[in-house]
Amino acid sequence: MPVRHYFSLIRSQPGILHAIFAMMAAVAVSNYLVQYQINDWLTWGAFPYPVCFLITELTNRNFGTQAAKTVVYFGFVLGVIVSSFLNIPKIALASGTAFLVAQLFDIAIFNRYKYAAWWLGPMAASSAASVIDTIVFTTIAFWGEGMLILTFAIGDFSIKMLIDVLMLVPFRLYTVRKVINSRI
Repeated sequence: MPVRHYFSLIRSQPGILHAIFAMMAAVAVSNYLVQYQINDWLTWGAFPYPVCFLITELTNRNFGTQAAKTVVYFGFVLGVIVSSFLNIPKIALASGTAFLVAQLFDIAIFNRYKYAAWWLGPMAASSAASVIDTIVFTTIAFWGEGMLILTFAIGDFSIKMLIDVLMLVPFRLYTVRKVINSRI
């Protein structure tokens, strides 16, 4: 798809621009906080990252697949640029790669279940994407670092799953509000 199409989509829907900046912020904060370990299982970066899935899924629900991809592509570029100033290049590369693969997977899974039970699309998409993100990120970021990658991946994934479940609350509240507002 031509790049001008993405810019056209952003101009036509101001909410997409807000989602792009929210995505960039979530990625940057996560990449900054990944430097700080809580224990041998976990860093602080695991906590804000699942918000990226919420942003993608709300964009997909409200503006469609192309808008969600636009948010992911622009969020990817801006997130990697900002992250390269906040952490070492290896982390920025690992994060960017994991982010792009996982978010595009999230969009595909969410679309499959978009109109099923309200919780199925976001839960299936964010859960599957969390698996992919965890595997890709931990492998690239921590290979050869002397850490127990599997231990770290289990801790990271566990937190992502917990937060994915918690993110169902704002997803539901936002989608219910949209339905109520459309009826008024």
